[in-house]
Amino acid sequence: MSEVVLEMKKISKSFGKVTALKNGELVVHKGEIHALLGANGAGKSTLMKILSGVYRQDQGEILINHEKATFQHPSDAKEKGIFCVYQEVDTAIVPQLTVAENIMLDRFSQEKGWYFSRKDLHRQAQEALTLLEVNDIELNQAASNLSLAKKQLVLIARALVQTTKVIIFDEPTAPLSHIEAEKLFHVIRQLRVKGIGCIFITHRLPEVFAIADVVTVMRDGCRISTVPIAQITQEMVIEQMLGEVWHEERNVMHSYKRGEEVLALKNINLGKLQNISLNVYEGEVVGIAGLVGAGKTELAKTIFGNTPATSGEIRVSGKKIQVKHPKTAIACGITHIPEERRKEGLFINETISKNVTFPQLKKYVKGGFINRKAERKATEEVISTLQVKANDVDVEVNHLSGGNQQKIVIGKWLSSEAKVYLFDEPTKGVDIGAKREILKLIQQLAKEGKAILYFSSEIQELLTVCHRVLVMYDGKIVKEFTQKEATQEKILLYASGGKEVNHEGPIDRISI
Repeated sequence: MSEVVLEMKKISKSFGKVTALKNGELVVHKGEIHALLGANGAGKSTLMKILSGVYRQDQGEILINHEKATFQHPSDAKEKGIFCVYQEVDTAIVPQLTVAENIMLDRFSQEKGWYFSRKDLHRQAQEALTLLEVNDIELNQAASNLSLAKKQLVLIARALVQTTKVIIFDEPTAPLSHIEAEKLFHVIRQLRVKGIGCIFITHRLPEVFAIADVVTVMRDGCRISTVPIAQITQEMVIEQMLGEVWHEERNVMHSYKRGEEVLALKNINLGKLQNISLNVYEGEVVGIAGLVGAGKTELAKTIFGNTPATSGEIRVSGKKIQVKHPKTAIACGITHIPEERRKEGLFINETISKNVTFPQLKKYVKGGFINRKAERKATEEVISTLQVKANDVDVEVNHLSGGNQQKIVIGKWLSSEAKVYLFDEPTKGVDIGAKREILKLIQQLAKEGKAILYFSSEIQELLTVCHRVLVMYDGKIVKEFTQKEATQEKILLYASGGKEVNHEGPIDRISI
């Protein structure tokens, strides 16, 4: 057994009446890839924010190389060799700075002088990108121009230029393609060889069993178990996370009687989107499958009016509409649950109540005053319906887990006159229990006659929840499958640019 580089002992943390951690514990050895797992609300993120200096624990202690460490600020943690690559990349990227400047950002704060060698800055930034095997990111461009996947790679490169003892990877593959994720795994394995301890947080269990040496499972703010990866199975992990035996649900969406057409797109064009045409009917869930960069998010934002189409036609219930702004889309009954919930779906520092009631604020205003009683009642109904873990409607959503934040993003539209729901990667960063609840909610919305577009790169989810699946590749819809026709292999084939031989014979396998 290698030497212990990090110990967290009996860590406790509360936010008002909400207890996030109760005697949380974690031990990481030098050169170890340690998976930290748990359902949303289990305490993982709080434990890691304490380790990275964002929060201070109420009780407990942190030892780095057997020496007690106290963190008042994230810079204190970095000085001790603790670095975190967060799930929400836009909270850590400075959009106005260049790629090179973002990679070297922490070095700036460590330098004592006022002047920096741009040549050295570029050299070190390029070395970090080279280690990631990234050769298509221009160092001088503004970080705001990067895709979500490339911003994530910049953050990881920032970690690689530090002298670190432990790197926390918080859902690092969420915005990455399969190829990019494999590259990341290669880099993490190289870090292990160099003796750096890696804490790997993910809700994708196959990734855990592909890369981790040790697994710690948390539930309700406590450590449930810590075992070598060879001594645990996926089923055991899920049962420990949920505290109950897990039965995977398949084919949640059954056959249905097609209703009237609700949403129709005809030859939509914008940027990479090319001649997109589709229809969605009452009570139908249509999946939009595609790998990172296929154009799924761009299509969702175009329908919602964030980026209006340059040409083409959108119809809702047979009526042609001009969607030039989200306000128009909402008025026509279109709602959007965005991929980046913290950035685009929530007022992150406001209360649950303000987030839930904001889209229909006029309903709660009379004589220029907000009816707080009605607002509270509506919020409590959403909390109850979606089983949001929160002690009060006035809790700031920033203190909720990722899964509960996602429920608030969805819940704020439940009392609206919505006809069309656009779900863009709705289970991103969500644990398996919350994922099940979200899929059941979508099933219920479909039963109520809502038309749903489900944008996702998670193929198994599409097979579970969708009546039809449309596959996108390079900004185009290249294939449509019925629920009976769709398989993981076929969807992945078309999503990666392949085709079936004669459309009937064996599938041409593509390694991605």
